[in-house]
Amino acid sequence: MRACRRSGRTAEAGRGAAMSRTLASRSGPAVCDRVVVRVPASTANLGPGFDALGMALSLYAWVDLRPSDGAEGTTITLLGKGMEGVATDKSNLVYQVAQAVFAKAGVELPELHIAIRSDIPLTRGLGSSASAIVGALVAANALIGGALSDDTLFQMATELENHPDNVGASLFGGVIAAAWDGARAEAVRFDPPAGLTAMVVIPSFELSTKRARGVLPERLPFGDAVFNVSHSSLLTAALATGRLDVLRHAMRDRLHQPYRAALVPGMDKILREASEHGALGAVLSGAGPTLLALVEADSDRREELERFVTATMAGEDIEVDIRWLKPSLRGPEVRKLHADDPDFRLEPQQLLPAGETEVGA
Repeated sequence: MRACRRSGRTAEAGRGAAMSRTLASRSGPAVCDRVVVRVPASTANLGPGFDALGMALSLYAWVDLRPSDGAEGTTITLLGKGMEGVATDKSNLVYQVAQAVFAKAGVELPELHIAIRSDIPLTRGLGSSASAIVGALVAANALIGGALSDDTLFQMATELENHPDNVGASLFGGVIAAAWDGARAEAVRFDPPAGLTAMVVIPSFELSTKRARGVLPERLPFGDAVFNVSHSSLLTAALATGRLDVLRHAMRDRLHQPYRAALVPGMDKILREASEHGALGAVLSGAGPTLLALVEADSDRREELERFVTATMAGEDIEVDIRWLKPSLRGPEVRKLHADDPDFRLEPQQLLPAGETEVGA
């Protein structure tokens, strides 16, 4: 088998699909013995940008793919904590997405050894499913030599997730503004303002996206629609230009958060009053139940904000895990290995360490 290069996705960018297909055909469907991908978490909506705005965060998941054979079959190994309920047969999302990549590229790799690790809590509104989809897409594509373009992967991810905000943030890093009309997704990526941190408040209960979407109305008053269009536009411009002073007003929403407030006790008070305790603004992260507050990195009011949030949630008998994260400027990191590589048997998080994920870590 052809030796693998130990480079990230950026080193593949200029090669083009034709060269990738030539490489794949010359050495069989898989051009590497193992591919490990690290993918950032994401927060979606950021208040008014429903299904349109997303930001990558410094919390990570890992997808590890190796070709298998008919004798060994497909194996799926779950690493770390918090993976309860994840399928370990061919119904697994990572396996299904990898097979979609192979089918799109016209190659066959029906049996795989898959390992998955996620430090992103599941069903909490931090893009755990999007990170799995993006990780599987990127890993499978790297395994066959990069036959598919980033745009193709983005289109596939959006169709699988049914909205582009989380998958776009995890795939491209930074902040993305995106739209999907059911046929094609478009996204514009930009760096978040320097000196911005995110306090994520993760409640001790899960909330499925299906349930959170189920409480949304089919129709909105015209005034609420105008409110969200204007505030989403203002928020995008504020983040793109570093106008942190505008965030308190720009992050307000009338489209989804008022209807979801009953699903997350304490949320309404936190979103309304967080700016009085040092936050630039606070929102429901994705479909929830996680809450997210944007804060200036050098703020001396972090402890005050934590006390306020913790006390508010405790008043509702809800325990929370508070983490201070950084925006992640980069999308997936890729490590490709040959079987003779001395690091071949290391675990995914050892091959691609997360580094300092939390502010002050």
